[in-house]
Formats: sequence, structure tokens, C-alpha cells
Amino acid sequence: MVDEHTDPVATRRRRRVLITGAGGQLGRALAETFADDDLVALSHKEWDVTSPGPAGLRSDPFDLVLHAAAWTDVDGAESDAQGAAAVNVGGTANVAALGAPLVAFSTDYVFDGRKGEPYVESDGPNPLSAYGRTKLHGEAAAGPDAWVVRSSWLFGPTGHNFVRTMLRLAEERDEVAVVDDQRGSPTYVGHLAAATRELVDRALPRGVWHLAAGGDCTWADFAEAIFEEASLDCRVRRITTEELGRPAPRPPAAVLRSERPGAPPLPHWSEGLRDCLAALSLTADGDPK
Repeated sequence: MVDEHTDPVATRRRRRVLITGAGGQLGRALAETFADDDLVALSHKEWDVTSPGPAGLRSDPFDLVLHAAAWTDVDGAESDAQGAAAVNVGGTANVAALGAPLVAFSTDYVFDGRKGEPYVESDGPNPLSAYGRTKLHGEAAAGPDAWVVRSSWLFGPTGHNFVRTMLRLAEERDEVAVVDDQRGSPTYVGHLAAATRELVDRALPRGVWHLAAGGDCTWADFAEAIFEEASLDCRVRRITTEELGRPAPRPPAAVLRSERPGAPPLPHWSEGLRDCLAALSLTADGDPK
């Protein structure tokens, strides 16, 4: 039996924890993972982080803030860079102003994808898109004492993500065109939330951490795995990024790996896919069948 008086995790279980962006796929996963803490989980409706937080947030200090609120529309940021910056930079600054220990989530899109091998924390960022630039500036806005968690290609049983989109399209057609010249590590939000909890529970040093799923694949590979795992009869037609013709440039290969001692490992992306599909099958509005 673990002695609560000596177990450092047990002594922190009633931390007062704030989650921003709690209505999104990552925010919901964080709320589940940190459910044994004293949670204040705020959706966009409850706190639009482009404005300073409600006065009550400062009257009772938090032990930890998990900042999941973000502008995630990569292509939309190309036409509204100011709007994306208001959320990803200004919003992060507003959250950091609470003065509590902070975890800020960032992205593989801070890199240009031209390295030819996985990116580690010491690699220099060079974002290609307006979205990537706002996320990089948001890392700075979080401050030097924050945990900055970079991850990639997030998916989960709720919200707008690639897995849910592919499941929907497979019900409507027998073939989908999917990009085959972008490579990354699709990361299940439940696994990312668990790794984040390990990061803070173990009091690992502040700074940038790369926490992404094991393995890597292209979007087309991922789509085929989704259809196979879900037993859906849908073909994948592999196309190029140029053929897709999206407004925002994407890094061709931005696989994230950590070089930092003690970095929490995440399962392979295929395990995340299986866990996600299992979670979808249990939700009233998530089962695609």
C-alpha cells in the first residue's frame, strides 16, 4: 500500500486546476485525466481567452493551469492572421497573467518539416504558415517558466478531427482522396493528456517538451488504418499536397521526438486509433455506424 504522506502524487491530488478550452477535444481529455483534482474547466463560451479572465479567477489562486484553448483552423489563419494571433498569442498571455504554473500546448507546425529526421526540443523552429507563427509566438507568451508541450495531428472521440472526418466520409462514398506527402505522428488526446499529467506530477523541469505518439505515417496511411480498424469498405486515393490545394503550407515531415531525460512516452499512434474508435463506440453521438 502506498503511504499518502510520502507519495508525492497522492499529496497533489486535490490541486486546484484550471483548464481553458475545456469544450475542445484536448480540453475534454484533460478534464477526464485530471478529474481527481479540484477542477475549474472553462469552455470558450465561459472564457474567451482573447479577453482577460473573469475577476474571480484571480481571487482564488490555481495550483496549475492547462491551457488548451487555441485557434486551430490552419487555413483560416492564412486569411485572418490577426484573429489567430489574438487567440494563440494574446490569449496565452492572458492565461499566463494568472501567475499560476502553466502548461501551454503547441504544435509540430512550428517547424518547416525539411530536416529529414525527427525534430527534438533543441531544433530551431521555422514555421511555414501563419498558424505556425502564432503558435510559436504563443510559446514565448507562455513565459520561460511554463511547460510548453508540442504535439502533433491530434485526434479524439469528440470535436473536429481527421479520424471523425474519415469515418463520416467513408459512410458517404467508396473512395476518398488523401494527402500522401506529409508525414507526422497522429496523437490520441487521451494519451497526450496522460503524458501531460505525468509531466506535472513528476515535477519535470519547465520548458519545451515534445510529447507525440510513437511511430509515424502519412495522412493517407492513417486514413487506410482508420478504415481497416473500423472495418469500413472505403478506398484511399493518394494525392499530393499540391493537388489538394489548401491555402496554408504544411511541413512535409514534422515528426516530434524528445531528447529530454525522463520524457513521458506515448503509445504508438495505432494504439491511439484503437482507443479512439473504442471510445467512439461508447458515445451516443460519436458512433459512426
